[in-house]
Amino acid sequence: MSAQTLLREARRHAGLTQRELARRTGVAQPTVARIEAGVAQPRVETLERLLAACGQTLASTMRPGAGVDRTQMRELLRLSPRQRIDLLRDDVAGLRRLEAAARR
Repeated sequence: MSAQTLLREARRHAGLTQRELARRTGVAQPTVARIEAGVAQPRVETLERLLAACGQTLASTMRPGAGVDRTQMRELLRLSPRQRIDLLRDDVAGLRRLEAAARR
């Protein structure tokens, strides 16, 4: 979500005008307007201060798939369907041996 959308939604949810938010945070109202219009990109500290005045916080979360090593996926996709089936059979056989050993 962009800073402009995040701030606008937080401010509206808090029932504040841009002027009231500016007064509470010490950030000039024209600056708040420029951020909400997407004309200005606030520093993280400024955005945190504005959101705090709206009763919200800025949180960081991992994006799904970020940091995933896709090397094995690419290697598998290079194989023919027949090669993938053979590889799967080998994996299944290995899992069965492991399962049998765990039962002993």
